[in-house]
Amino acid sequence: MEFSDTYKYSGPCAFSPNARFLAVAVEARLVIRDAVSLKVVQLYSCLDKISHVEWAPDSEYVLCALVKRAMVQAWSVSQPEWTCKIDEGPAGIAHARWSPDSRHILTTSDFQLRLTVWSLVSTACVHVQWPKHAARGVSFTQDGKFVAIATRRDCKDYVHLLASNSWEGMGTFAVDTVDLADLEWSPNDNTIAVWDSSLEYKVLVYSPDGRCLFKYQAYENALGVRTVAWSPCGQFLGVGSYDQIARVLNHLTWKPVAEFTHTSSVKGPATAVVFKEIEEPFDMSSLYLTDDRENEIFQNENSGDSHVRVRYKVADIPVRIAAQKPPADKPNPKQGIGLLAWSADSRYLLSRNENMPTALWIWDISRLELAALLIQREPIRAAAWDPVSPRLALCTGNSQLYMWTPAGACCVNVPLSEFLVTDLKWNPDGSSLVLLKDREAFSCTFVPMLSEFEGEEQVS
Repeated sequence: MEFSDTYKYSGPCAFSPNARFLAVAVEARLVIRDAVSLKVVQLYSCLDKISHVEWAPDSEYVLCALVKRAMVQAWSVSQPEWTCKIDEGPAGIAHARWSPDSRHILTTSDFQLRLTVWSLVSTACVHVQWPKHAARGVSFTQDGKFVAIATRRDCKDYVHLLASNSWEGMGTFAVDTVDLADLEWSPNDNTIAVWDSSLEYKVLVYSPDGRCLFKYQAYENALGVRTVAWSPCGQFLGVGSYDQIARVLNHLTWKPVAEFTHTSSVKGPATAVVFKEIEEPFDMSSLYLTDDRENEIFQNENSGDSHVRVRYKVADIPVRIAAQKPPADKPNPKQGIGLLAWSADSRYLLSRNENMPTALWIWDISRLELAALLIQREPIRAAAWDPVSPRLALCTGNSQLYMWTPAGACCVNVPLSEFLVTDLKWNPDGSSLVLLKDREAFSCTFVPMLSEFEGEEQVS
C-alpha cells in the first residue's frame, strides 16, 4: 500500500462519484484535487466557512453549504467561471443536497419551516412545507424519478411524494409513527421503509400509494430502533436496536430471517474467526528471520532501540469482549447497535454494539452466522466497506489502518509522523482511501485490487 503526503483540511471532504476528484474544505476555501496525483485542479473561495460539501451525481458540479451565512454556493469543475449562489435570507439553511439529475439543489430552512427545490437551469423553485428533519427524511428512488419527503403537521407524520422531472406532488399519506426518525426507498424502488424514534420500536414498510405492507415491532416499552440499512440487492432490511440485537428482515415476508446477538461472551460458531489486535515487543534482529504467515506491522516508538509490533492474533473461541455499562442517569445512552452496514455484494453485514466499542462483528448472510470478529485495543472510530468489493477498512484513532477481507485481516502502519487516523472514506471505485486526522490533515492511501490484496500476507 502507498501513502501520500499530508495535506491541510478543516472541514468536510468528499470524492466525486466518478472517482476522479477529491473536494476538500479548508476554512472558506474549496480545494478540488485529482484523486490520483492529488494535484490541485480547481480552487474556489467561498464567502464563509464551509459546513457541508456534496458532489452532484454527474461529478460536474459541487455545492458548499455555508450555514452561518444561510447560503449555498455551487461551482463547476469544467467551467471555473460558472458559479451559483442560493441565499435563503432570514429563513436560514440547515442542510443542502443535490437531486439525482444534478440540476436541482434541495435546501432545508432552519427550524424545518420548508424544503425548497432550486433549479440551476431556470429561476423556478418549489416549496414543501414542514419537512420533518434537516439532513434526514429525504430519499430518492434509484432511478431518480421520485422523491419521498417526511413532513409533520398537526402533530402527525406524513410522507410527501414528488416527481423529480416536474417537481409536482404525486400524493401524501400519513404514517403510523409517533415521531418519525427517517425513511428510505428500497433499492428496487418498490417500497419505502419508515421507522420511528428510539422511544418506540416500530419499522413500517409502505407501498408508493400509501398502503402499509408490513409493521414490525420486536418488543415494547423499551428503547427501540437505532439504525436501519437496506442491503444493496434490496432483499434484506437490517435493523439495529437498543437491545443489542441486529435483525435482518426478508423482503418477501418482512419477517426476521436472522437475529444476531452481541454478547460479551462469544461461544460460536466454530467457523467464525476472531482477530484480536495485540502489541508486543519486537527484536529487530529477527526481522528477516521470521517465516510465519502472520501479517506483522512494525512501529517505532522513538524510545531508543525499543520497538513494538502491532498485529492481529487469531484467538480461540470462546472469547470474551470488554463491555461497558451505560450510566442510567444520562440521556442518549451509548448502548445498542450504533453502526450497521452492508458489503457491496450484500453477503456480509457489519455491526458495532456501542456497549462494546472495541469490537466489530461481521455476519455472513448466506450462512446466517458470525463470519469474523475484530477485537481492537482501542474504541473503533470509523468502519466502511469498499464500494466495489467485500473488503472492510476501519480505524481507532491511532497510527494504524485495519483491513478485513474474507481471506483474512491485517494491520497497516501509517508511515506518517504523528498521524492518527480518526476517520476514513473510500473512493467510489475502491482504488483508494482518504484518511483523516481530526480536521487537521488528510492523506490518501492507494490500495491494491482485492485479488492482489488477498495475495499479501494476512492473518487467516
